Amino acid sequence: MTPSLRRFLDDLHAAGAAHDAAQPDRLLKYRNLEPATAELLGLVVRMAGARSVIEIGTANGYSTAVLADAVADIDGHVVTVDTASQDEARDNLARAEAVQPGLMARVEFRQEDGGAFLVGRAFESVDLVFLDSERVEYPMWWPHPVRVIRPGGVLAIDNVLSHPDEVAPFLALLAREPVLVGATFAVGKGLHLAWRRGRDS
Repeated sequence: MTPSLRRFLDDLHAAGAAHDAAQPDRLLKYRNLEPATAELLGLVVRMAGARSVIEIGTANGYSTAVLADAVADIDGHVVTVDTASQDEARDNLARAEAVQPGLMARVEFRQEDGGAFLVGRAFESVDLVFLDSERVEYPMWWPHPVRVIRPGGVLAIDNVLSHPDEVAPFLALLAREPVLVGATFAVGKGLHLAWRRGRDS
């Protein structure tokens, strides 16, 4: 990440936090990743060689830009999915592109239900899935958040410590899945990472 992009993302995160503080409607808040979580997620993308990334929950595009920067190092691509309009996220990614060219070509925006989108993905076709939307819906998407991940791929879930009751049913499903090895990290609002074993593991 270039210093110019880092400064842009710091400003975008600060603007998002100010927006959320003034917005009484929870569903209209951006609820961006914390910067430390974003840094960890970007590193995981690189370490996993995750060239095919799905993000569920676009908001204002803060995490989308972080993911686009990460996949650029490994010639990858991000599909970001949200039920709400993604116009602001597109605009913010274009602004990020102005300080670090090459990001826009790495991202595809899809305005649709995250669970329905995962249903339509092929078996073991994705390197990393990042869930950052309505947590209570995740169990209803089962088993697709895991089904689509290739062996050696990663499932990442934000807000597992800030909203433990909402995410607990989904984490319980993950814990019963023998192909996954997972752990929760006390960074930001809590990031859970689950690695999918190889077929012979």
